[in-house]
Amino acid sequence: MKDLFEVVKETPELLVINKPSGLLTMPARGDLAKEKHLVGLLHQKFGKVYVTHRLDRDASGLIIFARTAAAHRYYSGLFETREVEKHYLVVVEGKIEERRGEIDKPLKERGSGRMSVVFDGKKSLTRYSVIEKLKASTILDVSIVTGRRHQIRAHMYSIEHPVLGDRLYGDAVKQARYPRLMLHSWKLKFKDMGGKTLSFEVYPPKDFMGVLKVL
Repeated sequence: MKDLFEVVKETPELLVINKPSGLLTMPARGDLAKEKHLVGLLHQKFGKVYVTHRLDRDASGLIIFARTAAAHRYYSGLFETREVEKHYLVVVEGKIEERRGEIDKPLKERGSGRMSVVFDGKKSLTRYSVIEKLKASTILDVSIVTGRRHQIRAHMYSIEHPVLGDRLYGDAVKQARYPRLMLHSWKLKFKDMGGKTLSFEVYPPKDFMGVLKVL
């Protein structure tokens, strides 16, 4: 049986995985409690793994898992101290005219699970540059300085350019036309435990490119 994920890099200390859209990173509660998740699938194949950061269920792309407790401390620390370069390929609703921009708005989680921009939220910083303007949407390269839950989705919604396929933040009826969330983690750059710089890049999967073709 073919794995639901792609192993991009495997070492004794870490796994770099290319996650498909629709697969949970970790076990969930409520309605999603019985769904497959990447942590469980990795446990079956590699033994115990440790989560260092997360990727939304409906997003795809690169995600790192540690394989030892020491590696977990190290890589979790890299994300906390923002020493990981993370880039996302994102398609948003509407045309963004400026070539690049920055969204510096504090975010706080609401009871609904949504993140909202509020004055007493946690500092959140998102940077973006325009790759291409389409008829009614824009392809962006987005990097996040902080790593808040749903940060890109909430920030893009806050400037009236929701991510295509985002039924949680965008207009649910309009976004239901798209088969997936158009957010893909495509580049990661960081130093491993030995101080060597590692850089990874994975292009978007077929379901992402399929949506692009009709925009």
